[in-house]
Amino acid sequence: MIVLDSDFEKAWAGKDPFVEAFRLEGEIFRSVKSRQTFRFELNGKSYFAKIHHGIGWREIIKNLLQLKRPVLSARNEYEAIRRLEALGVDTMTPAAFGERGHNPAKIESFIITEDLQNTVSLEDYCRDWKQHPPAFELKKTLIDYLAVASRTLHENGVNHRDYYLCHFLFDVSKDWKQAEPAPNQFSKDWKRGIRASLIDLHRAQLRRTTPRRWVVKDVAGLYFSAMDIGLTQRDFFRFIKVYSGSSLRDAFRFRGSFWKEVERTARRLYEKETRNPKG
Repeated sequence: MIVLDSDFEKAWAGKDPFVEAFRLEGEIFRSVKSRQTFRFELNGKSYFAKIHHGIGWREIIKNLLQLKRPVLSARNEYEAIRRLEALGVDTMTPAAFGERGHNPAKIESFIITEDLQNTVSLEDYCRDWKQHPPAFELKKTLIDYLAVASRTLHENGVNHRDYYLCHFLFDVSKDWKQAEPAPNQFSKDWKRGIRASLIDLHRAQLRRTTPRRWVVKDVAGLYFSAMDIGLTQRDFFRFIKVYSGSSLRDAFRFRGSFWKEVERTARRLYEKETRNPKG
């Protein structure tokens, strides 16, 4: 399967897309045995490429024994991007995708997405909020944005599996206030000028409905990643209210056990990170 946008159709016309994709070089961001991620330029435009090589039977069996679904190729990320696009959740823009091979252990594939320029991860953007609090309206709007995006994913059979602030790239190229509609239009345009694209979708899972344990994992991951940025209990309650689409009382009345499980899971993640800090 090959999917190319007009720029890559033109650049690779008459050529084998797999040969062209596998010969690309650029600034490497991640390199493991079966996958490489790097940024490169084509005709003056910046892109990210993920090149997937066969993961091998050993890795497949290891994942199955751990009751995990192995990620065999870039198709998973490509299909996740398309699902998010259909749902109206901001994400990457695919420029090229290819997959070949029938042996699950030896599938070769690639996905190329447009570089999300003029963005910063929400982890970095919010890092100093405890010392330098943001404008109240900006904080409230971002909380609403993340709550609605999360609810949209989970209500439509999508879970991310690495759902942290660092995987939302916030567009800082414009003043979000300038695009903000009147407050009473929020239900019609929930983004309110905000754009924070969800990335790193290669492990995302797509189903008709999302199992509770995976919803808990996503929401707890997001909560965990926001624990040290100076949010108040009222901020967390606002997320719960918007995510639930109900009053706070009803959220705890009908889904109290869910939110308690989210809290426990997030606290465990935080304690684990505190005991074993990165770096």
